[in-house]
Amino acid sequence: MKKILVRAGMSPLDTFGADEIIKRNAIGNNVGNLIYAFSIFRNLSTYNVKLVPDYYRVNPADAEKINQTYDSYVLPLANAIRPGFIPTLRKYTDLIEKLTIPVIVIGMGMAFPYEPNVKQERPFDNDVRKFVSAVLEKSNILGLRGQITSDYLSHLGFKEGRDHMVIGCPSMYTFGNNINIRDLDLNSNSFISINMTPKADQKALKFLSSLSREYKNLEFIPQDLDEMILTYSGAPFLGNAVNSIINNYPNSLKSALYKNNQVKFFLSAPSWIKHMKHVNLSIGTRLHGNVAPILAGTPSIVIPIDGRMRELAEFHNFPRVSVNEIHEDMELEKLIKMVDIHSVEKNQKRNYENFISFLDKNNLESVHLYDKKGLKTQFDEKIEQISLKSPIAPITSCNNEEMCERLQNSFDVLLKKYEKEKNKNNNKFKAKNSTITKLRSELNKKNKLNESLRFKINSVENSKSWKLTKPLRELKNLNK
Repeated sequence: MKKILVRAGMSPLDTFGADEIIKRNAIGNNVGNLIYAFSIFRNLSTYNVKLVPDYYRVNPADAEKINQTYDSYVLPLANAIRPGFIPTLRKYTDLIEKLTIPVIVIGMGMAFPYEPNVKQERPFDNDVRKFVSAVLEKSNILGLRGQITSDYLSHLGFKEGRDHMVIGCPSMYTFGNNINIRDLDLNSNSFISINMTPKADQKALKFLSSLSREYKNLEFIPQDLDEMILTYSGAPFLGNAVNSIINNYPNSLKSALYKNNQVKFFLSAPSWIKHMKHVNLSIGTRLHGNVAPILAGTPSIVIPIDGRMRELAEFHNFPRVSVNEIHEDMELEKLIKMVDIHSVEKNQKRNYENFISFLDKNNLESVHLYDKKGLKTQFDEKIEQISLKSPIAPITSCNNEEMCERLQNSFDVLLKKYEKEKNKNNNKFKAKNSTITKLRSELNKKNKLNESLRFKINSVENSKSWKLTKPLRELKNLNK
């Protein structure tokens, strides 16, 4: 049986609790990554193949072990082309250069502005070139999330169709070509699910926040790690959105949605998708916050806020509205009339066939024949055999026993995080001290040389039989 190593914080078959996910950061800072991983595992888990998560470990020193243990390495990278991920991208480049097995990148994208200039020079351009070149040495073609990313790699010198191709987001192919969106009949009792991004435009945030006043059966599904911690323990000790003052965004237990127990944070992709089958409409500024309902057949509307979301929304033909189309006092019913709820179905067959073509080009087996015939896969059977964790609700909705357990677990996680940061800072401090000591040593040597030079110059000046030559005068002036 073949074994494939997959970049993932956890396998869909792992049943980590909230405290374990927080400790490991198994969601890679965003729970949307679980949808991404679920698709890869379900698509590639054939009867001849076993997939193993790498738990986000990337160390060039592991190359020999990986070569001996696995037949290939699959890297779902999402928005990897961004400044914050470049150090990790460099590590992957070093690792890939040492690997002898195939390395396949599935769904790499960029985090650029809504209207990016792909030809603009960026400080990480060479890092991206080196990474792509290393991957192409180990596979036939890269799969990209959208056309903007494709244009960027073409600008860097790689040819579309030969070196890279647009495949969209793999999460959209979780169940193959089987996307059928239910019709929408909205009323005041409809079950509405909203998702938001802290950095979204205030027009979008204000509109989404206002829906809770009109629709009582409404829930908010956060995705970031710090929001998970806030929901689980009430202690936002990791920062970002939770520790910032953001108007019209539910980022504290004082927010109405948290107070009214209208928040759910999911711990697995299957449970998230299953839950969305009972929702009438999903709307928001999150990508996977709207992919989950689409996979469940639920009407969904995306509000793209950057180039990353824009290229995917356009490729998959998501029902969408731009931020500029949202105005003061806009009603949800009016916004719904601006989109075709079923538009996402129209491109799915073509996009899925393109995705399977990409897998074939890289010699990856898939379960597409099972999906085509509507059959249950081996992976589906394994998912049915495990007990999936329920989504977590705000700590304020728990009984005293669970509240105490959450607080204790959170304290233990925080303590370990503190110790880790402390050791990290101590190592940095030691490294800085070592550098300072070295510089002081070099400075002392230089000072001794300067003192010796001054002594020689003074000796020559004081000599009656010698005149100070021009070179020595210049040296003297230089050392003043």
